[in-house]
Amino acid sequence: MGVVLKYIKLVSCLAALCFGASASAAGQANPAPQYEVYAVRYGTLSDFPVAALIKGADPARKLDIAMTVWLVKGDGRVVLVDSGFYREQFLKQWKPKYFIKPSEALSELGVKPEDVTDVIISHMHWDHADGMDLFPNARIWLQKDEYVYYTGEAWQRKDTHGGIDKDDVLTAVRLNLEGHVGLVNGDAQEIIPGITCYIGGKHTYQSQYVGVRTKSGTVVLASDNMYLYENLEKHLPIAQTLDADSNLRAQDRMKQIATTPRLIIPGHDPAVFEKFQKAGARAVKIE
Repeated sequence: MGVVLKYIKLVSCLAALCFGASASAAGQANPAPQYEVYAVRYGTLSDFPVAALIKGADPARKLDIAMTVWLVKGDGRVVLVDSGFYREQFLKQWKPKYFIKPSEALSELGVKPEDVTDVIISHMHWDHADGMDLFPNARIWLQKDEYVYYTGEAWQRKDTHGGIDKDDVLTAVRLNLEGHVGLVNGDAQEIIPGITCYIGGKHTYQSQYVGVRTKSGTVVLASDNMYLYENLEKHLPIAQTLDADSNLRAQDRMKQIATTPRLIIPGHDPAVFEKFQKAGARAVKIE
């Protein structure tokens, strides 16, 4: 009986060693993907009131804000976070300087519109969602609650769809009907290996921000859940939020997710293009 027990223990140990070796080999064969992240500036809105970005800011303060999309490359994917805008009505209304279509701004990084595999829309405001149809092969990712609300209930009243363009909503519906939309079902969803969506600070009904694994650590692309570095540095909510406390909680959480606060990237701060290394006339590499 003792011999049998010793034999069983020996077999169990060998099996455990084999399993550990297999798991280690699998981990080495399939390492966690790491991406390159770029901020790409496709235009500038001049003399934008800072009070519309930071709650309680001096109404006299103005800033030339950066209109930005974020390119994430790696693991066979070309992912865009936000899609910018391009329709003539917005160009006439806002008169952006140094404007180029977001799809064309990617060219200096060697990316064509048809190369983009995924577009993550942080929220449905016109300057982030208008260009979602510029990328013919991309899957469009939206928070499920954001999509459901702005394709339905938001239009039952006049004051619950500010900044949302009807044509952009119809585009989102059409792309969904064509099978090109992925709905993100809530918080902390890893929609692509190494790329995770988090529920934002109520900039819109269900805005989101994105965490990306890179060789420098986790980068957080805050989009409009944090307009400027000043929001984070002074712990001030964005001016355009449905819930200021929720926005501050989102900013606090970004500090926990990002490897370092330096890798938390605001949505419209021109300082981004001074803090990081240039990768082109309109782009910097986040690392």
